[in-house]
Amino acid sequence: MYAIELTPEHPVAQLTDFARTAESEGFDAVFASHHYNNRDQFMALASMAQATDEVLLGPGIANPYETHPVTLASRVATLSEMSDGRAVFGVGPGDKSTIRNLGFDHDDALRRVLETFKVGQQLWNGERVDHDGTFRADDAGLNYEAGEIPVYVGAQGPHMTKMAAKHADGALYNGSHPKDLAWARDQVDSMLDDRVADGEFDLAAYASVSVAEDADAAREAARPPVAFVAAGSPPPVLGRHGIDQDVASDISDAISAGEFEEAFGLVTEPMLDAFCIAGTPEDVAERTEALREHADSVVFASPLGPDIEDAIALLGAATDRSRAE
Repeated sequence: MYAIELTPEHPVAQLTDFARTAESEGFDAVFASHHYNNRDQFMALASMAQATDEVLLGPGIANPYETHPVTLASRVATLSEMSDGRAVFGVGPGDKSTIRNLGFDHDDALRRVLETFKVGQQLWNGERVDHDGTFRADDAGLNYEAGEIPVYVGAQGPHMTKMAAKHADGALYNGSHPKDLAWARDQVDSMLDDRVADGEFDLAAYASVSVAEDADAAREAARPPVAFVAAGSPPPVLGRHGIDQDVASDISDAISAGEFEEAFGLVTEPMLDAFCIAGTPEDVAERTEALREHADSVVFASPLGPDIEDAIALLGAATDRSRAE
């Protein structure tokens, strides 16, 4: 799978146009990211569903804190209905720097994510559910049919990655560097004998990418998403790339306070190299191939580039090259 992520910082109509472009460029899926201060991801996905015919569509990711997991399952099922079965459920604990503004934390994150999609699968199968865990549901059910919906867990640390490998269809692994994907592959392989989900597991590199003919412009456009990745990365990931944990904490604090320009200004060159694929189409094609040595799929995530419409076309060409080699 080659896919793109669209961020609802843009109007829904514009996102829908981007999704059409992605489909015409041959991408397999389009994911919509979520932060409470952006436009609603499911409204954007619904619009994309009505404007496209073949691409898979899903949240990348939805978190099960702001929305009750049963309601979240129903939203994904509605998307599946609207798209004639093209929905994918991307679910994860969410970005710490923004959900803490709403009074949520990541306590029991692994259990919350696992319970969310397990209950969702029961609901999609037409079952009524009683659940008392990290959330509660009493005799909950959907009054319409949903069927099977693939589940991809948003992961970065070892426990979430291993849980995904055991229970889910795939992982949207938050990584742009071959070092991180090689490590993730080791975590996945260590769980294959314990896998309980049906089918093969899809390890997808959910890679921040910025592409343009001007490499410097591409790197500058990468600062905002890299700030969010650095702010949310656990210490082992920061240590893997020699990144100062205190600087990453400062970025997280600035994001939480709404001081985005300050946060973006704190992004260092090593952060850009570790947490984004930024450069010309040739640079991106080369780095994508390096990721594919360890990953089964690649999702090109925000910012895509300084000009998103052009970036989607350039990424389409880059994936064509990487597929042909």
